[in-house]
Amino acid sequence: MCGIAGIVSLRGQPVEPTEIRHLTDQIAHRGPDGAGYWFNTDRNVALGHRRLAIIDPGSGGYQPMASADGRHVIVYNGEIYNFLELRQELEAKGEKFSSQSDTEVILAAWRNWGEQMLLRFNGMWALAIFDTQTGELFLARDRFGIKPLLYSLSVDRFVFASEY
Repeated sequence: MCGIAGIVSLRGQPVEPTEIRHLTDQIAHRGPDGAGYWFNTDRNVALGHRRLAIIDPGSGGYQPMASADGRHVIVYNGEIYNFLELRQELEAKGEKFSSQSDTEVILAAWRNWGEQMLLRFNGMWALAIFDTQTGELFLARDRFGIKPLLYSLSVDRFVFASEY
């Protein structure tokens, strides 16, 4: 099942580690197999993940996951049923993979196709991808909303999670 969460400080204030941990602790039942956290260099963006290890249950599936060049960081909940076919297509374009994880395939799909990648996905998902160069955060969920993605926007913060 997995669980994702994130906090973006819109005024540049640092996000405290206790804040993202609190969010992910609230969704611990969604991912009993591990927890992971990531902060950007300014510490005003934090991503959190609770893991239910199914595909690539080893360390290759840990999240948050960064792209090989470190530019993009993802937290993801769901399953892309056709990720093996997408992986083959991306390998033909020159992409290299170090795990068996569908999460790594999503990162490569993002690099190659941007948001158009969603049109290629067959599955259920909620995801967030942060671009460390542009500071942009991309969030998406599957067409039918099978995987929940909730958010809240205030003057100071943008917060999202798999559930509240």
